[in-house]
Amino acid sequence: MQSGLEPNALPPYSPTFGYIMREFTKDDLINFLPTFGTFVGIDSDGCVFDTMEIKQKDFFHPHIIKHWGLEAIETELRAAAEFTYLYSTYRGLNRFLGLCKTFELLNDWPDAKAKAEIPDPTDLRIYCDSGLPLSNATCKSEADRTGSQLLQEAYAWSIELNAAIDEHMPDPPPFHGVEEGLQMIQAHSDAIVISQTQAVALLKDWYRDDLAKYVSVIAGPELGSKVDHFTMAAVDRYPADRILMMGDAPGDMNAAHAIGCNFFPINPGHEVESWQRFKDEAYHLFLNGGFSEAYQTKLIKEFKALLPGIPPWKM
Repeated sequence: MQSGLEPNALPPYSPTFGYIMREFTKDDLINFLPTFGTFVGIDSDGCVFDTMEIKQKDFFHPHIIKHWGLEAIETELRAAAEFTYLYSTYRGLNRFLGLCKTFELLNDWPDAKAKAEIPDPTDLRIYCDSGLPLSNATCKSEADRTGSQLLQEAYAWSIELNAAIDEHMPDPPPFHGVEEGLQMIQAHSDAIVISQTQAVALLKDWYRDDLAKYVSVIAGPELGSKVDHFTMAAVDRYPADRILMMGDAPGDMNAAHAIGCNFFPINPGHEVESWQRFKDEAYHLFLNGGFSEAYQTKLIKEFKALLPGIPPWKM
């Protein structure tokens, strides 16, 4: 559907109620028009909002246990899910990719397989590798098309998860220094949110804290992958070295590599320090053409050191 707004236009503003929350569409990305000579894509969960630990440990993981009846391996499941979603090179995966990886790790863990019947993730892997946007809508349509029981269950799990988060999760605060950083970006660069958090939660976070006014588009998985977001909004409109991705997960770094742009990591466990570094150093270098290959390499080395690729139970 059309947004009814001019390209790049922010939602209508009410002095009483603030910005009126609305969903964004692919048209908002496709019709994006540069205002500045630089472009910044900003991740949300774990980058702007302090959501990762509580959302995963108190909502994602208990709902996996409950939905698939895996109480007998709660310890192993939590270890696999925490490794996948939080503490490894897989951090920041789309929820369906993370679910698939968690089941794959458990199926390869003899101690877990000996105590519970773990779902075969084959159908979920086929869906995750299909190239489709990984959203509730496509999961449901693929479940209906293929008759896959696992995809039906994954869809139901995701719907239940959204409802639980919406009803019970405390409002996540932005990290200290985020708003000042967004103000700096807004003054000198075009900016959009590039995320794989479901829109129902993504929009709520950005509008609740009145941060939506600093970006032109808020894009979630319903509009495609992070590479899709960049491709529609920024590629061919800005030189690659004038595009910057900010994120806390390897998927953010990989998206930046895929389009050949710069990447600034918000280091897990060091988010406040990362935003301070961005404001004091990195953003100025980016604007002035000083975001060199050597500087990028240094940032990525520090980032990768925080996120191992081998689960601790295999070491």
